[in-house]
Amino acid sequence: MTPSQTYLDRCRGLLATVEQQLPAIAQAADWFAASILAGRMVHAFGSGHSRIMVEEMWPRYGSFPGFNPIVELSLSFHNLVVGANGQRQAMFLENVSGLAERILRNYRLSAQDSAFIVSSSGCNVVPIEMAELFRRSGVRVVAIVSRVHSEASPSRHPGGKKLQDFADLVLDTGAPVGDARVQIDGLDTPVAPGSTVGGCLLVNAIKAEVALRLTRAGQPPKVLTGAALVGAKRSAELFEAAFDEHAGRIAKLYQQPAA
Repeated sequence: MTPSQTYLDRCRGLLATVEQQLPAIAQAADWFAASILAGRMVHAFGSGHSRIMVEEMWPRYGSFPGFNPIVELSLSFHNLVVGANGQRQAMFLENVSGLAERILRNYRLSAQDSAFIVSSSGCNVVPIEMAELFRRSGVRVVAIVSRVHSEASPSRHPGGKKLQDFADLVLDTGAPVGDARVQIDGLDTPVAPGSTVGGCLLVNAIKAEVALRLTRAGQPPKVLTGAALVGAKRSAELFEAAFDEHAGRIAKLYQQPAA
């Protein structure tokens, strides 16, 4: 097979891995829908390239309010690669203990909230501490990792913990050790990673299940929908309504208790 055929064939395996986790996907959707129906939010976090799954959940076409995308640019701004705001700094910062606490200090959490945290290795400090702090606040945590890659990777956490140690539920992207899927003759390291594919499958499967639960509960979500599908007027109405709902939900997170 050509390298592209090999990659596509191995991505079919990722789909099978995700499909085997349908009961866990349903459980995550139950928790997330309960948070949204309670007027609260699902906090979504990923450092590095894991931010892709956070933004895949919300805000984008086919998504809806109820999710709080915590995207720290210092941990995930990869465009410049080197120099100021470069990749070296981001990789360093995602292993600085205490940064997660400073991030979450911005929010007033509730036990009615829930969270999902994405980290392919599950071994970097900031995602691990983020999960630990959520759990300490009574917030249920869903972790998305590559199980085999995580098991093969050493934790950078001071106590040797991994993300799954602080998760109520763990979902597996199905990506292999090292993530990359395709070996090229004459090249000693593989190329073409798969964790983003598996992660996006998980995220969108959960999203669809949450939408079902919200609709059945009489609170159908305001889905960001393109004008090509519903017309320009209806599309604009949905966008405005969804963003207004997000603003109302996020405002509750900024209401700090009286000193």
